[in-house]
Amino acid sequence: MTTLLRGARRVDADGAVDGGWALLDGGTVAATGSGAPPPADEVVEGAWLTPGFVDLHAHGGGGYAFDDGAESITAALEVHRRHGTTRSVVSLVANPLDALEESLAAVAGLTGVLGSHLEGPFLSPQRCGAHDPRHLRAPAEDDVRRLLAAARGTLRQVTIAPELPGALEAVELLAGAGVTVAVGHTGADAELTARAFDAGARLLTHAFNAMPGITARAPGPVLAAVADPRVTIEVILDGRHVHPDVVGLLFAAAPGRVALVTDAMAAAGAADGRYRLGGLDVDVRDGRAVLAGTSTIAGSTLTLDAALRTAVTTLRLDPVAAVTAVTATPAAALRLGHRLGRLGPGFAADAVLLDEDWQVRAVWAEGRRVR
Repeated sequence: MTTLLRGARRVDADGAVDGGWALLDGGTVAATGSGAPPPADEVVEGAWLTPGFVDLHAHGGGGYAFDDGAESITAALEVHRRHGTTRSVVSLVANPLDALEESLAAVAGLTGVLGSHLEGPFLSPQRCGAHDPRHLRAPAEDDVRRLLAAARGTLRQVTIAPELPGALEAVELLAGAGVTVAVGHTGADAELTARAFDAGARLLTHAFNAMPGITARAPGPVLAAVADPRVTIEVILDGRHVHPDVVGLLFAAAPGRVALVTDAMAAAGAADGRYRLGGLDVDVRDGRAVLAGTSTIAGSTLTLDAALRTAVTTLRLDPVAAVTAVTATPAAALRLGHRLGRLGPGFAADAVLLDEDWQVRAVWAEGRRVR
């Protein structure tokens, strides 16, 4: 069955096209163009047509946490797909190694996910955020190899604090195994962060959060990432983690290298209340998630369509730059830019139709409409 998607504007990293369309045939984009389209079995229209969104960093949604096993992962991903996220990395919080091995094995057995992201346990205890400090550790080589083996080739991303003993060696080992290594939850300065990038790290985990900020005489990890054209910069655009004006500065300083992520926990797409993140209680009120009894932010309740709307309506970003930040940029960070993140012949049939106000109307993942 072929599906023709028509938008008043088709937008991806290659630009915006008035009257653009995309023809989906099975799991692949068969053709794109503007003007008179080819015939199709089904025709669906919207104001904006974009590629499916790619989320590098999320922990759950719809009341389900990714750490709770395959059924919870599947249920949470369905919530994010309805908001336009057709491809997700399954992020796992710090836990004992045997628990992480079980989680990695569960993700390895799933279809429709991009793989796992170990946000812990190789994090700074002083910058642990919502990760249980009891489960943090330095990245010993045997532990790294043990986790790689458990993932059976599906470990996509690991966040590491480069100041930990053995961290730079672990960056080299993981990068050599094809894993995208991120610097995050760290007290590292700009110089040490740059050394981690030279060792093979290519990502900054949720910029400005759980790391030193930018000061007059200490530029910190964020400016080290801005200065390195090899590095992609994650940012959570929910109005709580980073001020929108600061996010606007990142887009201006590192064009094409900012990836909007959700860092969503179980309450994304669900009601306020008490949830679990790893072994810790999280209270959610008015959509703001904090560790119970503290003011420490514990992930977000964000979905990527909301981040995209904020980028376009609050930051006043050009739609091409905003859409790129939820599509082509995160896909490229995972070395998947040849298959995901664009609407072009041969790319995966992942697409989102939105109305004039950037609200999601319909979603296709691998050529199948998300119901």
